[in-house]
Amino acid sequence: MRKVRRDITGILLLDKPSGLSSNAALQTAKRAFNAAKAGHTGSLDVLATGLLPVCFGQATKISAFLLDADKTYTASIRLGITTNTGDSEGEITKTAAVGPLGSEDIERALAGLRGPIQQIPPMHSALKRNGQRLYKLAHKGIVIEREARPVTIHRLEAVAFEHECLTVEVDCSKGTYIRTLAEDIGAAIGCGAHIAALRRTRSGPFDLADATTLAEIRTLDERDGPENALDALLLPVDAALTALTALDLSEESAVCVSRGQAVRVTGAPGTGLVRLYRPGSQFIGIGTVLDDGRIAPRRMMR
Repeated sequence: MRKVRRDITGILLLDKPSGLSSNAALQTAKRAFNAAKAGHTGSLDVLATGLLPVCFGQATKISAFLLDADKTYTASIRLGITTNTGDSEGEITKTAAVGPLGSEDIERALAGLRGPIQQIPPMHSALKRNGQRLYKLAHKGIVIEREARPVTIHRLEAVAFEHECLTVEVDCSKGTYIRTLAEDIGAAIGCGAHIAALRRTRSGPFDLADATTLAEIRTLDERDGPENALDALLLPVDAALTALTALDLSEESAVCVSRGQAVRVTGAPGTGLVRLYRPGSQFIGIGTVLDDGRIAPRRMMR
């Protein structure tokens, strides 16, 4: 008999292991929670580890806000070796002597990559061209021209350098490819480079320190009454939206907004998106401020 999936809502902060795709990690979590609906909020490469927020149920409606959020990574970059994928899984295409490097040399290379920059997406990425993923074309040996994209490197700091391996911490905007950044660092130093290890430590308002591993989830799933233990790991939907102004609505206004009508709310900002709550601090969705100051529904919870 087919197991009935649960209609649960919330956000799971998952610490994805290396060797597993983001979708495989998502499906594992979805099965453990027996959830009817789930989606992740920004892929990590198979080799990468770290924070992968997973949205269940109604939380999938706000997943785009986490996709668009800034991210933080710790990256180990192997200098002197270039690969065709930009990471340690690829074939070595070039080697070069690293030479003696001081902190000033490293800082000079990093400084040129901070702030707004242009990145050319790697062939080994999930971007589509004419309906086909670039990495699938790359596996066939096909290389196509890609347009550079604007991204922003908010912070790029060296935290260690030992045995030709440079470890950096990166705060960046959405759409940043860390493997491309590693290659750019290698080019700036003059020896080439690739990603040896990558770990995401922050996504929007969420921190890796609060994440749960799949092993921990399996342990909870094996206990008596596992659903209660697992559900305790879930964060409320509005935990992803702390950057938005919160507005408390009257019951009447909450009903109107839920029906698709715009309302006036005291204390609303002049522009932008807002979090909406009905009496009792119940989150009901996201609103947008109209030109006339009224609040219109943008993304409502069921």
